[in-house]
Amino acid sequence: MSSEIFSLEGKVIVVTGATGILGGAFIEAIAQAGAVVGVLGRNEQVANERVEKINAAGGKAVALIADILDEKQLNVAANTMVDLYGKIDGLVNAAGGNMPEAIVQPGDDLFSLNMDGLRKVMNLNLFGTLLPTQIFGYVMTKSPKASIVNISSVSATTALTRVLGYSLAKSAIDAYTRWFAVELAARYGDQIRMNAIAPGFFLTEQNRTLLNNPDGTLTARATKIMDNTPYKRFGSPSELNGALIWLLSDASTFVSGTITNVDGGFLAFSGV
Repeated sequence: MSSEIFSLEGKVIVVTGATGILGGAFIEAIAQAGAVVGVLGRNEQVANERVEKINAAGGKAVALIADILDEKQLNVAANTMVDLYGKIDGLVNAAGGNMPEAIVQPGDDLFSLNMDGLRKVMNLNLFGTLLPTQIFGYVMTKSPKASIVNISSVSATTALTRVLGYSLAKSAIDAYTRWFAVELAARYGDQIRMNAIAPGFFLTEQNRTLLNNPDGTLTARATKIMDNTPYKRFGSPSELNGALIWLLSDASTFVSGTITNVDGGFLAFSGV
């Protein structure tokens, strides 16, 4: 099989959460695969720095400063891409994460949960995926071949203590991915696909305090994770790129409604 089938040459792809750790790896991989990449995030300084880095390396990128929960800002971002490049072929919904107020500690009362905290995490992860899809997805209906990639989590399908809000939101992402993929096919045939990637454990700013002690050693929670991960290590953000490029490229044109695990074997392992 020719490597050209994995090329993103000529495609225009928007990545939300592009100023984060995983988003940063995504935009570099997409640019290296030949696509124009829209670097969407709230941190203007980081967005501009990443755009400059991609453009200096010979790629093509544009900063899109927007909040994923602000419809007006998302519309401005979508219009910017259309004005510059005439289309959008791909969307990566990489924005999301956890919040301290949505974490249930071992001693917390299960019947006095922080509902406001849970709602915030649900909004960020679930509606922070739905709303960009509504805005950018509509533009993508004009493209002959388009792909949407959501970010799920291993917490969507197995019970992980403490992260209730995040688990609920990511379970909803899985359901949304399957439902929307079916409805897209009913209306647009194979023109627009939707899939998701479910990362295992990667060190990010949101989970660092749960996984690392101040001195850099593993927390008790992280040790349990390592015990149940056959690879015995955390993933590197770049290790998500292969699955991402595959799902965005023409190499996966018959793939829709799937959740691809990238977890070092975590979900496959029984613990025995």
